Amino acid sequence: QVHLVESGGGLVQAGGSLRLSCAASGRTFSSYAMGWFRQAPGKPREFVAAISWTGRNTYYADSMKGRFTISRDNAKNTAYLQMNSLKPEDTAVYYCAADVYSDYDDIRMRPELYDYWGQGTQVTVSS
Repeated sequence: QVHLVESGGGLVQAGGSLRLSCAASGRTFSSYAMGWFRQAPGKPREFVAAISWTGRNTYYADSMKGRFTISRDNAKNTAYLQMNSLKPEDTAVYYCAADVYSDYDDIRMRPELYDYWGQGTQVTVSS
């Protein structure tokens, strides 16, 4: 069992930055991959980024490469998503998720493979 709580969302102007945090509890944090997803109104949930058990491997959706950075601190049981150069189209509810069946240092992008989800945090980027 894993419990996830996101924080750090808010309202920011285009070009600004936000840092999202995802605090995990339950199963040993360093034993599973983490992902960030987002969902805008009327759109399906979208993969943003993922990070492997140790943090050695990361992967990003094309539209986030160079702007977003995923990281994790296994000592603090927390994953992060640093978002820079934000655009109005980045407006969405952002979710962190745990892939507890991931292999060591593997990364998966399909949301249906993620077993536990946080409640989401709203990010709004104004133009």
